[in-house]
Amino acid sequence: MKNNIKGIIYTLLGASCWGLSGSMGQYLFTVQQMDSRWLVPIRLGLAGILILIYCLIKHKDTVFKPWKNAEQAKWMLIYGIAGVSTCQFLYFLTIELSNAAMGTILQDLAPIFILAFTCVTARRLPKSFEIISIGLAISGVFLLTTHGDFGHISLPLPALAAGIGSAFCVMIYNVLAPKVTDNVPVIVAQGWSFLLGGILLGIAFRTWNIHYVPNLMGILGILFVVIIGNICAFTLYISGVSKIGPQKAILYSFAEPITAALISTFVLKSVFTVYDAIGFGLIFMMLFFITFGSKDNNSNKNTVDNAA
Repeated sequence: MKNNIKGIIYTLLGASCWGLSGSMGQYLFTVQQMDSRWLVPIRLGLAGILILIYCLIKHKDTVFKPWKNAEQAKWMLIYGIAGVSTCQFLYFLTIELSNAAMGTILQDLAPIFILAFTCVTARRLPKSFEIISIGLAISGVFLLTTHGDFGHISLPLPALAAGIGSAFCVMIYNVLAPKVTDNVPVIVAQGWSFLLGGILLGIAFRTWNIHYVPNLMGILGILFVVIIGNICAFTLYISGVSKIGPQKAILYSFAEPITAALISTFVLKSVFTVYDAIGFGLIFMMLFFITFGSKDNNSNKNTVDNAA
């Protein structure tokens, strides 16, 4: 029981840290006028460096293992770039185009993409509880984007596209995770993913050409999203999952969008309507159905490997 309580607390704290990080991202975009193309490469690069320094101390025998042969290096690159790093950029882009609450809840659509991948690769049709999950997810997104009015789009379409893209990338790195983490600790894989993302996104966006100089609050905000949003969130959440298991953890991980929604609404003054609340609730129900709909549905257990 004591172990279970610890697991719940760690999971809640980890998910809340991700929510806090998203809210800080919203502050940096709206108040500090940062650009996601500038912030995300710096955030990923710093987080990658700090995590790999830690790994050199704790996991020195496996730090460079992903690069020992061409096959492992290939999966590490795809996992880190197409999955983790692109997910991070699209997540923060969604926040920049809308708010932290929308960024976090749209990313929680990832289990639907994982379900679709599972059905395609297994060459089967969705089961009844999976069809219900898909219906709940579509209904939730409909309410978030239209507030119940077909003729009105309340969420900018670029934000919707970025949020759904972020969820799709979560599917990519969850599906590829076994090919990478079967050989190295998860934290090593995350460290390389963040560092790769920081370097490659920085080059792609030519971050050095974005003329922005942060003030003291901006610097503190960057440190916050690196330390709280990457290192603390990841460590606490994975510790919680190890104690209570992924099926329970995914429910407590809903603290992330709830935290982001509360801060966005009451601190950053974002508009949050009853339609948004119902949309959140429907997506939460989707997570419940897709996680507990079948005890032998092992493929959906991977959805807890969050990198936000």
